[in-house]
Amino acid sequence: MSFEQTFKNIDDLLHKDSGSDSELDYIGQTSWVMFLRYLDELEPERADEAKLIGEEYSFILDEEYRWSTWAMPKGADGKIDHQLALTGTELVQFVDGKLFPYLAGFKQKAESAQTIEYKIGEIFSELKNKIQSGYILREILGYADDLRFRFSKEKHELSDLYETKIKNMGNAGRNGGQYYTPRPLIRAMIRIIDPQMGEKVYDGAAGSCGFLCETYDYLKKKPLTTTHLKALQQKTLYGKEKKNLAYVIGMMNMILHGIEAPNLIHTNTLGENIRDIQEKDRYHVILANPPFGGKERKEVQQNFDIKTGETAFLFMQHFIKRLKAGGRAAVVIKNTVLSNTDTASVALRKLILQSCKLHTILDMPSGTFTGAGVKTVVLFFQKGEPTQNMWYYQLDPGRNLGKTNPLNDKDMAEFVALQKTQPETERSWNVKVADIDEATCDMSVKNPNTPEEPPLRHPQEIIAAMVLLDTETQRLLSTIKGLI
Repeated sequence: MSFEQTFKNIDDLLHKDSGSDSELDYIGQTSWVMFLRYLDELEPERADEAKLIGEEYSFILDEEYRWSTWAMPKGADGKIDHQLALTGTELVQFVDGKLFPYLAGFKQKAESAQTIEYKIGEIFSELKNKIQSGYILREILGYADDLRFRFSKEKHELSDLYETKIKNMGNAGRNGGQYYTPRPLIRAMIRIIDPQMGEKVYDGAAGSCGFLCETYDYLKKKPLTTTHLKALQQKTLYGKEKKNLAYVIGMMNMILHGIEAPNLIHTNTLGENIRDIQEKDRYHVILANPPFGGKERKEVQQNFDIKTGETAFLFMQHFIKRLKAGGRAAVVIKNTVLSNTDTASVALRKLILQSCKLHTILDMPSGTFTGAGVKTVVLFFQKGEPTQNMWYYQLDPGRNLGKTNPLNDKDMAEFVALQKTQPETERSWNVKVADIDEATCDMSVKNPNTPEEPPLRHPQEIIAAMVLLDTETQRLLSTIKGLI
């Protein structure tokens, strides 16, 4: 059975169960089951590696809580032993009453937040088992047992399928869109910023970790030594996420991409006072799409110099403070950041222009983000010197974007190619900071190079042209009649 069919079968079962009622629930429940299946394959692999170098391996999970004991006990023939396998009410009681509390306890026992043990504790502190039927759960465990994580080809296939589930969740309405930034846009942003090995990359609004996963894939294509690979695993990609479900999905997404113990912290990034950020806390690269339209409480706003309830504007201040001098960033944000006239918006524009070189502004078309209902821009900047010139590019894919017609890599190709030289074209133009209003710093997207529409003709001109055409038609008809 293909992995795709396995995922579909699990979804069908979750649909039948009364505890899960949306794509958001399906992916949360699939995630915890997949994570335990992943651990089941990781532990024997680690044990084999330890044996090869003559060391003894200490299993993370006690035997009672290992997949092969409670989820899939098997006989000598390799088939499930139905005498030992829990099912029905017994299975749900074990999962809810023993398994989840045991796994949640790892958070207290772990040596540091950078260990797989801590991640186990964090995930199972945040999620709850919503599968109410032990018979349905028994079937789901059977399908999950078919998943394989041992080889990179299998991980890659699972990773693609998981990304599709995240995308579907983004299309599922409600708040799903906050979890999904179109991957072609992420890849274009990464190509422009061009992260290098040895640099630390950060996303303080990580969501499903699309930026971190795509950066991992981008860096993996470079020639890497064993030292590089270790650094890529442990000291390159950093993220923070506030919401429980997004944190778990992001964690699972990074694991499937091949990052064993992701540096992902479950916290409200904006709860940190930016005045406390020191040099050791800063990053070389920031790639992010902070949430649109959120409102932060007054006490959170006290952590910032420019006080505003607009979450994305607080994130921009956080990102600027978190960048090292010379550090590079690309951030997706509502286009109103360029034009709003309130005090906070004007102050934020001044902060960006004075403390950073804002070299590129990418104007995205409506429909880029499914269900978001807002127009966005991407700001590309480098910290440490003021802005003098900004290059704008207005993306026009030549079609209406939406759920069935999403953004693709081809749509982004011209922007990526032109960004290096920043020319003037019908879709792109340059603006000198010296030419913008000093008081408002209005940076609205106003394309001066759009080809002019031909002027509308006067009604009398149109009528005269119609009469002329009519006369010509009559003349041609008379000629044809004369030939018959």
